[in-house]
Amino acid sequence: MARFFEVELRAVALPLGLVWTTDDVFGGAAWTPPGRWRVSWKTTLQEAPPMAKVFGRRLPLALRSRLRMDARHPTDQKHWYLAFMGVVPEWQGRGLGSALMAPALAELDRSGATAYLEASTPRSRALYQRHRFEVTGEFDLPAGGPPLWQMWREPQSSAEAAPE
Repeated sequence: MARFFEVELRAVALPLGLVWTTDDVFGGAAWTPPGRWRVSWKTTLQEAPPMAKVFGRRLPLALRSRLRMDARHPTDQKHWYLAFMGVVPEWQGRGLGSALMAPALAELDRSGATAYLEASTPRSRALYQRHRFEVTGEFDLPAGGPPLWQMWREPQSSAEAAPE
């Protein structure tokens, strides 16, 4: 997975300049601005060789998963998209996820912007709910893959924005 995220960061997230990480790189969060969440076919083709190394013969399944996520992504309202966020397992539960989201959420609240993400575990879903994301849907990834929870967040006033 480290190789996967390295490729995604270089090809998608870093060109947009919307990545936060910890000083020691134990975690990171990558956001895309409104209208920029969809990975272009050109980028997908450029990512193909390194992704083939990451996924091997499961590359078609990975592509089908991306397509399913894209098909479920809301398109009727402008929003920022938390494309991915993660913290290495031994550092989870120490507040790093909240700290990684804080700068973006504060800016979104100041500007009155909405946000969207897909949570991939019940634990991450609970984290996002503490930051005022609401579950709006659920779908499974292909071939018996895990469920993803679609989550939406309206901008918050400063009193509302602090997690419970």
